[in-house]
Amino acid sequence: MAKAFASAGDTQAKTETLETIAEGIYALTAEGDPNVGAFEGEDFLVCIEARATPLTAREWLTRLREHSDKPVKHLVLTHYHAVRVLGASAFDAENIVSSEVTKQLIEERGKQDWTSEFERMPRLARGAEEVPGLTRPTQTFADRLDIDLGGARGKLELHFCGRGHTAGDIVVWHPKSKTLFAGDLVEAEAALYTGDAHHFDWVGATLDRVKSFGAENLVGGRGAVARGRAAVDAAIEQTRGFLDGMIESVRPVHERGGTLKEAFEATHARLAPRYGSWPIFEHCLPFNVQRLWDELDGIDWPRIWTSERDREVWAQLQG
Repeated sequence: MAKAFASAGDTQAKTETLETIAEGIYALTAEGDPNVGAFEGEDFLVCIEARATPLTAREWLTRLREHSDKPVKHLVLTHYHAVRVLGASAFDAENIVSSEVTKQLIEERGKQDWTSEFERMPRLARGAEEVPGLTRPTQTFADRLDIDLGGARGKLELHFCGRGHTAGDIVVWHPKSKTLFAGDLVEAEAALYTGDAHHFDWVGATLDRVKSFGAENLVGGRGAVARGRAAVDAAIEQTRGFLDGMIESVRPVHERGGTLKEAFEATHARLAPRYGSWPIFEHCLPFNVQRLWDELDGIDWPRIWTSERDREVWAQLQG
């Protein structure tokens, strides 16, 4: 029997857990669904990620309001994918912040990504009819932007660490608590999505930069909060191991003139024993292998995923 397309068959609601990482620092995790978070400033909030729709964003904000009624001044988007950004209107934020490259990606492929992701993951798209349009940042930066939280709360440092999950990913670093929100550059026991990735930058210099912060709390894009330096480093190295496993499986097939299907089967056989039970593994792998194959073909800038291309690749590799 053919597998249901992407996550279309995933209809089970996930248990959401709101954690206080340190005073005024919150993370909402959801068993492998996209994570969100917030930092309390002296008289405002900085929220990290926006969720897929205004409806699901309001559900997160209702939980957050159990801890703080401060207004959202800054909404930080670590990258452009639809399930991370299209709920932005619910925050009524003064500023929507992203990297300059993320803004470029939104303009270039945001509409196609919106359609593609909502068809791949319909459960996350509850209330999609409320989305007012593409989420566009109001403030961008190239390499680093600091946000002063006021009083003794310290500052947030927003860093571009290099190309990885997308060409424009950023991380949010709070030196005072040694807390890092890494977006989808790092996952904790959740499979990677690499369909828009730069695998060779990500697996090396970019993850090295992420690791160099020496975080003691890490919130990845999906999965549980990693607490303690050992757990943080393990999450980073698990991410690197997934990427290495892909590269070491796909590249030999490509070099010997094999087929994309052979590369997919080799990658599945290599990764499934360790990662196959983790969230979205089967969903992501065809798109991941296709993107890595493109890179080995010399296609540096990722091709845009459309609904038609999604289903063509899925049928070829998972059909």
